[in-house]
Amino acid sequence: MYAEREESRSSPCFGSVSAVDVARRSGLEASCLRQLGVLWGKSAAYGGGRVNLLISHLLDTAAVAEMMWQEFLAPSVRDMLNRISGGDGRRFFMWLCGVHDVGKATPAYQSMDEAGAHKVRAAGLRWRDGALAGRSRRKWRHDKAGGRILRTVLPNHWSTDAVEWVWPLVAGHHGTVPPVSVFQQRGAKVDQLHGAGAEWRNAQRNVVEVFSRCLGYEDLSAVEPVEVPSRAEQLSLCGLVMMADWIASDTRDGHFRGLDQLEDVGLEPARQRAERAWRALKLRGGWGRLSVPVASDLVQHRFGEPARASQACLVEVAGRLPGPGLVFVEAPMGEGKTKGILAAAEVLAARFGADGVFVGMPTQATCDPMYKIVRDWVESIEPGLGEHVALLHGKRAFNPLWRGLWKKDEGAPETWYGSVGEDEFGLDEFGMGSGGGSAQEEPCCYGGSGPSEWFLDRKRGLLSPFVVGTIDQLLFAATRTKHVMLRFAGLAGKVVILDEVHAADVYMRQFLAEALRWLGQAGVPVVLLSATLPPAQRRLLARAYLEGAVGRVGVEVAGMPEPQGYPSATAVYADESGTPAYLSESAAPWRTSQPVEIGWLPDVSADGSAVVERVETEVADGGVALVVLNTVKRAQQVHRRLAESFPGETVLLHGRVCAADRAERTERCLAELGPDDDVARPGRRIVVATQLAEQSFDVDADVLFTDLAPVDLLLQRIGRLHRHERTYRPAHLRDPRMLVSGVAGSVEGRAPVFLGASEKFYGRYLLLRTTSVLARAAGSPPPAGGAERSGGALWSVPAQVPSLVAEVYGEERVCEPFWTGAEEQARERWTSQEWTRAASAEKFLLCQRGEWAKPTLAGLHYGGVTATDEELRDAVVRDGEMAAEVVLVKRDERGFRALDGKWLGVRGEACEHETAGDAAMGGMVRLPVQEGLGEAVDKELRPLEGWAHAPGLRFAKALVLEEDGFARLGGYRIGYHETEGLAVEDESSLGEQNRAHTQA
Repeated sequence: MYAEREESRSSPCFGSVSAVDVARRSGLEASCLRQLGVLWGKSAAYGGGRVNLLISHLLDTAAVAEMMWQEFLAPSVRDMLNRISGGDGRRFFMWLCGVHDVGKATPAYQSMDEAGAHKVRAAGLRWRDGALAGRSRRKWRHDKAGGRILRTVLPNHWSTDAVEWVWPLVAGHHGTVPPVSVFQQRGAKVDQLHGAGAEWRNAQRNVVEVFSRCLGYEDLSAVEPVEVPSRAEQLSLCGLVMMADWIASDTRDGHFRGLDQLEDVGLEPARQRAERAWRALKLRGGWGRLSVPVASDLVQHRFGEPARASQACLVEVAGRLPGPGLVFVEAPMGEGKTKGILAAAEVLAARFGADGVFVGMPTQATCDPMYKIVRDWVESIEPGLGEHVALLHGKRAFNPLWRGLWKKDEGAPETWYGSVGEDEFGLDEFGMGSGGGSAQEEPCCYGGSGPSEWFLDRKRGLLSPFVVGTIDQLLFAATRTKHVMLRFAGLAGKVVILDEVHAADVYMRQFLAEALRWLGQAGVPVVLLSATLPPAQRRLLARAYLEGAVGRVGVEVAGMPEPQGYPSATAVYADESGTPAYLSESAAPWRTSQPVEIGWLPDVSADGSAVVERVETEVADGGVALVVLNTVKRAQQVHRRLAESFPGETVLLHGRVCAADRAERTERCLAELGPDDDVARPGRRIVVATQLAEQSFDVDADVLFTDLAPVDLLLQRIGRLHRHERTYRPAHLRDPRMLVSGVAGSVEGRAPVFLGASEKFYGRYLLLRTTSVLARAAGSPPPAGGAERSGGALWSVPAQVPSLVAEVYGEERVCEPFWTGAEEQARERWTSQEWTRAASAEKFLLCQRGEWAKPTLAGLHYGGVTATDEELRDAVVRDGEMAAEVVLVKRDERGFRALDGKWLGVRGEACEHETAGDAAMGGMVRLPVQEGLGEAVDKELRPLEGWAHAPGLRFAKALVLEEDGFARLGGYRIGYHETEGLAVEDESSLGEQNRAHTQA
């Protein structure tokens, strides 16, 4: 399949002559030829010891673009380029990428290197030094200058529409797209920066014309595109221009060493350089053009198991879609959605020219099991491709499959592919240099068998042909941030799959909807998976995708059908006339519904005492209990008491357990309680967890205890209850049962009492409505206290899942007659909060209100607030203050040790070696969001001195536990317990407790 990418590069008058010959045939005078031979694109310091002429760098980049065309671009992207160029997509793409740096033919750039500047002035291209002094050059950087040159040269040969969409790709190739107003600046200083006089105008025009003729064009008129691509297509093209530029700018290995003699410059030498670099970097795309699968049962063909009805339904819908669309897949927990949708994704890729996939998961923890599934699936389609699946999340270094790809070949040099220096003089406005991002932070070496290391910079990850990562990776591609076009280019040409999409809150949904608009406009097939979605959310996301596909905001989705069964697949797309269209199918569930008994276990205490007592009773004679609590502190206290009663038979999982401990505990739970029938199930096990247990946690519990949460999340938790059919269970636990805590009734019919943290996190409105739905099934609201009340409520799962979710998230009142007036008051507050949270995301959205009608990218980053990279690192796509992440280390009289006791060195220097570095990274943990703590982390914590050259730790903040086992930070005392995890205590409250104890 990969060989299907290959196309002949031969073409009449295409690349066989040098730049000198092309210039002479163009009729350039000797003085103009001399100027072309001194305008430089890379100084000697960045050209491997020799200047690289500007025309050489443009051709290098064009040659890299040609390699991308042959071996990287998805068929759908190549089809788009052929469409807009009148069938000459390969050459036009080369031209787009190569012309990007024409703005370097200006005094602002040519004056920055003393030796280069001397030759340029000697050739007759002059400037006034005073006009270029100080920070003036920053105001006229070469990307903006390139946009102005194209706006000056091209109108003599192209239509206005063609010029107006092309120049922003050049002006934005360093990450931000300026508005047209930047070219309306007037004055002697701007003219001096850009090049005043006929000599400079002629030189700039000659660079564009000679470069174009080197690609085989007869003149600039022959380059003109015949169609304006959509704005989303322009965005992906801009990202691909950046990719070509970054590859052609990396001179460290000599592939693009400087050429300072015009006689040596030409397309054919550039092709040879580009191919050597491409092979050395081990770059490649995905499948190429897949054939539509012909297997009668694709699921069985790929996964070795006969397709379930729901899986076959997904493949059928993928095969019936007339064009790229958005598919909602709603199915019960444990139904096999993942395998079904991967099979459907293969069909979508083959039918619509996608070259790979992006699979987005809600959390880092859920990425890891999905990574293995996707690797095996990709490998089954084409052997050898599985190892090219990239894993994108901050803790991928702990994934054993990922680490196994990077075993260093003996004698192979270590290398780092981080940023490269296009902006060699440090004029990038955010101080990020050209590559836009920190150097890579994990060890990767030549000889590794995984994805090309070039892709592993944090802004390039989505360019990998196959990607499993957190949903944040996709959401970042919908933000008004620098280099956003590079991220979007990584999504164009893929099938995009998002799992557990219900986990996105109202803030994140703004970015998800924005991403869907752009993906819809780019014709990217998207699949959204969920156990179930509230109807309003389904319509919101469908509308967003259709707005992109149809090309206007405000598309009506009134005709969108509600699923008629469960599981279901509902597709939305734009038909040939641009009208929204729908396709909906349902199937019988794999497992018959089972009645789940619901009981109240009233307890809103901090220590969960009633929960502890009931769990002790329930598993006294054996069994597996899953206890899901909504706060870390409550989980810690409940576990502490249960561990005393059942030593060695409990597991605690929450977000403040360090990375190594969390990985070990998760693996233990999956091994003991997972789907593997060959593993002996323990006679008794109690798993106490926070919300981590809601998603992609394939364990099977006999009984579920859970704090109250909105109904969709309760149903997710029920998905861990009696999950596997062949599991042996004690007689008293043969029927599935869920006991709901974190809520208690109140006297005189007033609304129930909720845990404060639950109400803060989920909102009172949804908790009230969920409690009411539970109460209606049980025949009574939760009692005020005392013993549990169970036996009345039965939910049929999964049959009732859609109706339960629709009831809680619908518009009809559900709290009457239980709590008069409480629902309306809570609704008003909830609506206000939701609106505020949604509005707070708007300033970071890639396209703000009123901008969707724009036909080009001009001014993309200037229509409002542009998020900086610092803000991006603080996760603009997630609401609220982000928890700080630190690495816990211990200090003793000799130096530092990891949490597990491994020696790290006097200054941490032992972490340069893999074993010690891994041990240290195992102590990575997130601190809670508490007043002043995050600020103290930023101000007071730094990496250990010896971590300067330690992969993965160079930028990590060390929190040092002193010999008493505690660290003091921002007024808090912080310790780590090997079982309970992180403990953070306010030192002022500790002092009051100590004084009270002394007085007593």
